[in-house]
Amino acid sequence: MYTPIFPLVVTDRTIEMAWEDRTPFDIIKIQFGIGEQQVIELMCNEIKPSSFKMWRKRMQGRKTKHGSLSCRVKCDRQRQISANTISKRN
Repeated sequence: MYTPIFPLVVTDRTIEMAWEDRTPFDIIKIQFGIGEQQVIELMCNEIKPSSFKMWRKRMQGRKTKHGSLSCRVKCDRQRQISANTISKRN
């Protein structure tokens, strides 16, 4: 039987971030200390098999999920995200 190794809040947020197309695995690693392979295992164990297959098919070869390959530019007016909390602009 599968035993979760992360608290429920961390698991839920990690799944949410992994599901998003534009959130790189590098950001998940920085915030939660979970590498790409661990994220894949977490998704496999925590979501429905059909959802996992759909997610894996979408993630295969996606440049935006790998920070070094991503070319996303952030607007200077966009709020800064630090340790999973949004800080206000000064």
